[in-house]
Amino acid sequence: MGEKKGAMILAVGAKGAVGSTVAALVAALQEEGERSSQCLTTRGCLAGLMETGAIAFGGWDTKPHSLEDALERQGVIPREIWSRYRGLLEKMEVFSEPKGTTLGEKTKMIQEDILEASSRYPWAVPVVVDLLPAFGRGTWPEFGSLEELMSMRSDSLMPDLPYALAATRMGIPFVNFTSNPVEHDLLVREALAKGAPMAGRDGKTGQTYLKVVIASALKARSLLVEGWYSLNILGNDDGRNLSREDIASCKLENKTRVLEEVLGYSLGDRHRVRIDFYEPRGDCKEAWDVIDFSGAFGLPMSMRVNLMARDSVLAAPMVIDLARWMVALKQVGEKGLIGDLAFFFKRPLGESPPATFHEQLLALDRLAMMIHERWKGHEEHFSPV
Repeated sequence: MGEKKGAMILAVGAKGAVGSTVAALVAALQEEGERSSQCLTTRGCLAGLMETGAIAFGGWDTKPHSLEDALERQGVIPREIWSRYRGLLEKMEVFSEPKGTTLGEKTKMIQEDILEASSRYPWAVPVVVDLLPAFGRGTWPEFGSLEELMSMRSDSLMPDLPYALAATRMGIPFVNFTSNPVEHDLLVREALAKGAPMAGRDGKTGQTYLKVVIASALKARSLLVEGWYSLNILGNDDGRNLSREDIASCKLENKTRVLEEVLGYSLGDRHRVRIDFYEPRGDCKEAWDVIDFSGAFGLPMSMRVNLMARDSVLAAPMVIDLARWMVALKQVGEKGLIGDLAFFFKRPLGESPPATFHEQLLALDRLAMMIHERWKGHEEHFSPV
């Protein structure tokens, strides 16, 4: 294996609620190592492959203020917590959004930024993580090659696209934590050609994570789900953005589709999902689920789930876990869409991604075992997820 044994997270949307929370957690890991790693699922299954504190943070954002100002404005983490790491946060470099008319011009600027960031952390593998707001379904123009696509004006395309292109064309891992469908077939083909692992789509942080767990448990008991109503209430920028029906469409489709994939049958209009913006909640998302199911003799039963969670606090460790997975996968030669990382996503992409909670955990164990076997001399460190 190569000498690179750390991760450099390059977040697209680095100063948003999730991005700034990731930055603070990275600083905590740099400062405290194992003491701050209890929220990471990779601390066991990837043990021995990279040090917990071997991690760096950077990225891009349109906002001119600092990461410390972003943490203050987002209000996700109390100041008395993140201010402990002010010195480390001040050293994290976030680039401005690239300026350019064509997709190719923006892609080239991003690639230059990646090279500059990599020169600061030669011990780390860069991983580009897409944390931009939901864009909606978007429309792909007609093009026969990536070169043709890159000659087009960028203002008519998904804003995440130049970052995905820059990463894959450089052979750098790319994680799509958003619901934006940037994984065009030609982009995936480029990732395979350049040796870049990809993972996505749409991070599964709170309500949908529990939906997969509960639906898997009901399926395991052969209990028939008759209906499922889900409501999300959140008051951060993500909630404001998703209050627009045209933008929320992909997110709602992913939240709906995941239940059908777990159960193996469709509930039709008996599965309802809503996202409502309610400013007083801020980043403290509230989720309600009403689950109707039946058992022997078709007798009805029902369950209520009320989750009150900090959305970005749930998301940030997942981003770091994914970055660590991508570093390990890159080091052992994996490339293209990694379906076995379905555990992390509402709409997992790749070849036959596992659907139920149990299947997803088994897939992570298989993936970790494969990495340890290829990373010679580390098989004894393997610990199941």
